[in-house]
Amino acid sequence: MNNNYCVIMAGGVGSRFWPLSRTQKPKQFIDILGTGRTLIQQTFDRFLEICPPENILIVTSAIYKGVVIEQLPEIPEHNILLEPARRNTAPCVAYANYKIAIQNPEANIIVSPADHLVTNTIEFTKIIKSSLDFTQKNEVLLTLGIKPSRPETGYGYIQIEDKKDELTQNNEISKVKTFTEKPNLEMAKVFLNSGEFYWNSGIFIWSLKTINKSFNQFLPDVNSLFANGVGFYNTDKEHDFINKTYTTCKNISLDYGIMEHADNVYVYPADFGWSDLGTWGSLYENSNKDKNKNAVKGNDVMLYNTKNSIINVSDNKLVVIQGMEDVVITESDNILLISTRKDEQLIKQIVTDIKTEKGEEYI
Repeated sequence: MNNNYCVIMAGGVGSRFWPLSRTQKPKQFIDILGTGRTLIQQTFDRFLEICPPENILIVTSAIYKGVVIEQLPEIPEHNILLEPARRNTAPCVAYANYKIAIQNPEANIIVSPADHLVTNTIEFTKIIKSSLDFTQKNEVLLTLGIKPSRPETGYGYIQIEDKKDELTQNNEISKVKTFTEKPNLEMAKVFLNSGEFYWNSGIFIWSLKTINKSFNQFLPDVNSLFANGVGFYNTDKEHDFINKTYTTCKNISLDYGIMEHADNVYVYPADFGWSDLGTWGSLYENSNKDKNKNAVKGNDVMLYNTKNSIINVSDNKLVVIQGMEDVVITESDNILLISTRKDEQLIKQIVTDIKTEKGEEYI
């Protein structure tokens, strides 16, 4: 029996990629890089090197059931966990834990977002397999840390202990000293220069027994809610039970609810070409560019005196752009967004304003 399981979290909306990413089809279900595979399909493909499709669970919003079945037909339908409301990462992992426990109480689990980019899949697979070996042998909560290449203010940071302990003497893994949420630019520069901090990838590895013990210790209220469903999971009663449970479950992340409090948290520093693709800027950094450093997606785009820009438009539309620099130009479903690259953080607020003034059909 293969004890390796993977939980892919696919419930986000990706509002910072608006208008390409919309509520009805957010970025994890889009071929945003033009590779022929959507982000969730690429994530699924990576984990097939680790475990069989029947050991992969997708946690997503109930409204995305159809698109998950369409894009990942290999996944058993009972492995598609449908959330009736967004409650952050801790409840979705608690839900998955109880589903996995039915299949294999000895499971060793990877938890991963659905919409991240990994360019070096060989190195990624090597690190994941090494991580699973570590968590199988030790009662630890392990996360992957990415060596920072710039003072990024959009990521959380993990600080490592400066001394090795008995678990890490013979490997690259270190014990976690602190977690820090998104810092300001000056603090991000300090983190980068210190050499003690890594970006928090949001990818976790642990055994089912270890994470269940942590839920009991730090989030007993969340754990008990899902424990009440034992006997309902994988039956026709699961749907109603989950809908009821999510109405009373708190909105809380794994980082805040467990990782920041536990004393058995470790980090594996890694470098496998990772990006969370959280913004148009991160997409620009990971896209091929022309001689003027424009990242262009669209079959019929003509550029004049335009540089350092990202253009993402429909293949069936002629788009002519002249005299632009450092801008984001994107079009989807008759919605056009033009923004300076340096102000793209305002897109999230713009989406909120549009929802209020124009209606949810535009979001």
